[in-house]
Amino acid sequence: MAGVPDKSRPVRLPPRPENASAEDALAAKLARERRDAQVRGVTSIEAMREAIRDAARALPVISSLQRLRAPSAAVFHEHAAQGLPFLIDGVVGRWPLTGLSPHTLRERFSALPVRARVGDYINTAFAPDRAMQDMSMLAYLDLVEQGTEGLPPYLGNLELRELNRFCHWPAYFKKPGPPRFWMGPAGTVTPLHADYDDNLFAQVWGSKRIFLAPPHHDEFLYPREANALLFGSPFDPEAPDFERFPLARQAALIELVVHPGDMLYVPAGWYHQVRSLTFSLSSNRWSRALPLALEGHPSLESLIPR
Repeated sequence: MAGVPDKSRPVRLPPRPENASAEDALAAKLARERRDAQVRGVTSIEAMREAIRDAARALPVISSLQRLRAPSAAVFHEHAAQGLPFLIDGVVGRWPLTGLSPHTLRERFSALPVRARVGDYINTAFAPDRAMQDMSMLAYLDLVEQGTEGLPPYLGNLELRELNRFCHWPAYFKKPGPPRFWMGPAGTVTPLHADYDDNLFAQVWGSKRIFLAPPHHDEFLYPREANALLFGSPFDPEAPDFERFPLARQAALIELVVHPGDMLYVPAGWYHQVRSLTFSLSSNRWSRALPLALEGHPSLESLIPR
C-alpha cells in the first residue's frame, strides 16, 4: 500500500548529541561554522549575521504582512530582496498532504519513528540536552490523546521523508535544505528565536499564532546563542515581563495567525515565536544560500570570499 513504511528498510532517527569536553565542543563548533560559511558562500557566519542586522536597519516599520498569490520564482525573489516577511496563497492548498489527517497517520504511518519534545521543552528549547523521547508515530498520537500535565508533547523539526512525497515545494530557494515537519496539539510552542537562514513555512493543518520582530531589534530581545545560525530569546511576547526585560518594550513585534494553506516567508534573522492554536501540522524549509535580503547590499563585497 502506498505510504506504508517498508519494514525491510527500517527508518532510524539521527543519534542524539553526546556530551563532549569543552575543548572538543569548541573545536566542533568552529568546524561547523566554517562549513556553514562555505555552504552559504560567505567569509564567516558572524559577518553574515552582522550584515543581516545592518541591512534591517533600513526596513520600514510594518504592522501587517503583504499577501502574494502563488508568485513565480522571479516575483518571489523581487519581494524577498526587500527583507520583509510576507504570506503566500495558492501553493500549500494544492499539496496532497493537506488531504491527510491524524487518522491517516495512525493508519498508514503508525510505525514511523519520531522524536517528541516532552516536559519543559520551552526553557530548554535551545539547549543540546532538551528533554525528548523516541517513539513511534502511533505512540505519539496515543500520548496526545491521553493528555499530559503542562506542555503537550510536540514533534518539532523532524525530517519525516515518508511525508515529503505529499508536498510540492515551489523552487523559490537556490539551495533549499530538506523539509522539516512540526506537529502537535493546541498549546505546543516554539519560543522566540532567530534563524539566520531564509525560511519558507507552510501551514498544512490547523492554525498557529506567530510573533515576528526584525533582526536589528535583537538588541531589545536579550539573545542567547544556541549556535552561529540560531539565537534564542527568553522574552515571551505572549506574556511580556517588562520588569525582567525592559528593553523589550522597544521591540517592534508583529502578530499574525496562519491558517491551513498559508505559506509564510521569514527572512533570515527575523525573530519569531510560534504557538499552535489547534492540532496542527506544519512544514518548513531553510535556504542554505546567501540570504536574499543581502543580494545587492553594500556589505556584500566584503562578505563574499575572494
